[in-house]
Amino acid sequence: MIADKTSGYRKNFLLIITFIVLISVLFILSLFLAFNFSNKYIENEFSSAKVDVLEKTIGPYNDFFQNKIPEVSYYNGFLDSATAAKFTDTVLLKYPFVSKVIFYDSEVKNEPVRDGINASHFSFGPKAIYQFGSLVPLDSVKLFSYDNTRSFSVGDDFNAIGFKLVSFVESLDTAKAPSQDELFSNFSAIRSNRITYLNIPRREDLKVYKEMMRRKLASSPVYQQDLLTFQLDPYKIRIVNSRPLLYQRIRIEPLTYDPIDASDLYMATEITLPGPFSDYKLYFQSSRSFIKKEVFSYFLPIALILLLVYAVLMLVAMLIYRNLNINSKMFKLQYDFITNFSHEFKTPVSVIKIAGNNIRSASSLSEREQKHYGKILDEEADKLNGLMNKLLAFTQIENKSISLNQEEVSMRDFIESTIESHTLKYSDFEMTYEVSGFDKFITDPVLLGSLFDNLAENAYKYSNPGNKKLHISARLIRGRIVLRFTDKGIGIAAQDLEHIFKKFFRIQNQYNQQGSVGLGLAFCKELVNFMGGEIRVKSKINRGTEFIIVLPYINT
Repeated sequence: MIADKTSGYRKNFLLIITFIVLISVLFILSLFLAFNFSNKYIENEFSSAKVDVLEKTIGPYNDFFQNKIPEVSYYNGFLDSATAAKFTDTVLLKYPFVSKVIFYDSEVKNEPVRDGINASHFSFGPKAIYQFGSLVPLDSVKLFSYDNTRSFSVGDDFNAIGFKLVSFVESLDTAKAPSQDELFSNFSAIRSNRITYLNIPRREDLKVYKEMMRRKLASSPVYQQDLLTFQLDPYKIRIVNSRPLLYQRIRIEPLTYDPIDASDLYMATEITLPGPFSDYKLYFQSSRSFIKKEVFSYFLPIALILLLVYAVLMLVAMLIYRNLNINSKMFKLQYDFITNFSHEFKTPVSVIKIAGNNIRSASSLSEREQKHYGKILDEEADKLNGLMNKLLAFTQIENKSISLNQEEVSMRDFIESTIESHTLKYSDFEMTYEVSGFDKFITDPVLLGSLFDNLAENAYKYSNPGNKKLHISARLIRGRIVLRFTDKGIGIAAQDLEHIFKKFFRIQNQYNQQGSVGLGLAFCKELVNFMGGEIRVKSKINRGTEFIIVLPYINT
């Protein structure tokens, strides 16, 4: 039965150790996989997050293209040089990537024009051309007029829009209204580093333009059209690095740019700019050491979560191990208690049985034999009674099922009585005492007697023959009674001092091989606690032990 129980505990301990090793291996493997996952995730982010940077960077251009340029149509072709100058000033100030604006103050006529586009009876040409920009000299603002062409050619920008206008008017279905997207795409032209935009005519004007394509109108109408060309500088686009922890450097490069110093120490990616900047790209570059910082910033929270899970599992394992260890120790202590307690009972019972058999089998007993057997029976019965009383008192004190009696006790008389009873019992037991600072006090004499008897018994039991000595000191110090029981015994090892007041704990020495149940000092501690005091111990191997008890002093 005992072997099976011990084997069961060993199996449980082995399972716990296996569990701890397994979760440790899984924890390390999880950290490795989590780091690899973080590394792959950041590498993928490096390739995909460039879209977000592009959107943030190109945001001002989108606002310029979708919101600012269409404002030209609000003027319905009646922009003049002064108004155009104010408009372009706001553009140049708000959108630094616009380097120069060329303004064509144009007309649509039913008569041929010298400079521009002529298609049947439909003509489109500039009255004057102006340029605006921070680097444009004041004397070069006006580039062209009917009176002074200054040898200026209308150019491809104007002609491109002119041809789109002619094509649109030719194919126009006047029975239905064109969509805004259709109008915008036909009245704007996007080329490398420039956008040309013609204000969108009203629907009624477009119908007249359609008629001009067919025939000569008697009224010879003239319609005002404003055309602007915005020249753009991609290098003046403000780069918005929305992922500064991911991208170390971002710059604008030509689409054909290929770095010569490509190295494994760096990571790079790129994305093409949209619209008129399509010949350029955003070029992203980061050192791998820089990327590692982002990898670790992503990995650390995962690692902390894994560590927390691991710690919880380890705590559970340690608690299970601790409980198994405690249960194993309790099982051993209980087993030792039952074994030793059985021996404690068995010895006096055996002696009583032998004495009884001798009395029963004897035909007659002399007076001397009667006294001898009577003494044996009385002593062994006292042993049994004392053992039972100790167990009963221990249980009652632990459960607080008894009350503390308050009686006046003379300390000197009490100690002398204890010494007398033990020296009569053990003739080789040398006991001395001293009392100072007080004589009488209020306490429970029965509990105090049990305390003295247990400590005196221990002093005698754990002392070598010829050196069985005990000195009892009782002093009143700072309103407390301090009792010291100092013997010259075998002493207690330092590692055992913190355990000696635990139930069923037995120090492994030559005196505890048999006959100790590990209750004596635990009983003393319960007694002292119940009496409102405290107990501690000092000991040195082969030099002796001193128990110090501090009790409350209640004066009579």
